[in-house]
Amino acid sequence: MSTIERLSRRAVAERVAADIPDGSYVNLGIGAPTEVADCLPEGVAIILHTENGLLGMGPKPQQGDEDDDLINAGKQYVTALPGAAYFHHADSFAMMRGGHLDYCVLGAYQVSVTGDLANWHTGAKDAIPAVGGAMDLAIGAKSVFVMMDLLTKTGTCKLVERCASPLTGVGCVKRVYTDHATFDITAAGVVAHGLVPGLDHAALERLCGFSLLSKS
Repeated sequence: MSTIERLSRRAVAERVAADIPDGSYVNLGIGAPTEVADCLPEGVAIILHTENGLLGMGPKPQQGDEDDDLINAGKQYVTALPGAAYFHHADSFAMMRGGHLDYCVLGAYQVSVTGDLANWHTGAKDAIPAVGGAMDLAIGAKSVFVMMDLLTKTGTCKLVERCASPLTGVGCVKRVYTDHATFDITAAGVVAHGLVPGLDHAALERLCGFSLLSKS
């Protein structure tokens, strides 16, 4: 049996970054999606937005160059590119809700085969809910990408036929990037592509527990 060569978080972030068109306005969610900021191709103008009030966010600073006034929504240090703008939190949410963002990249607990997103609460009684701006991004961004591990720590697939966790948005996810493969959510079904070495289509279907389409 072949060994599955799962992608690192950095490699998944590179896949996401490569699929964002030049000139796009993009919000990166808390957690894994923040790595996309460090993977954007040279020579493209992708303008990053963070919901706490910065447009024109750059990659994380070098150690020792951190500025306490420059953080993202996850309280991580970031940089500001030339021409960056700062604004009130309310204005930031107006951008998100008003359809001014081309893409957002979010983490998730679960994504359904129809593009439903669950990423603010696991549903467990002792879990701490943290919705942040996820609901605003899920309905406000023109395209919603998700970046997550395919499986939980216990081996359960996070791409599901129906979400068990409370929903953030309904039918909003366009593409899911994972450490095993990339999945497009379409009207015809879930299309799997970019499978990692050691993983074939049939094995991926067994991991997911439902049928997948192949990208032609």
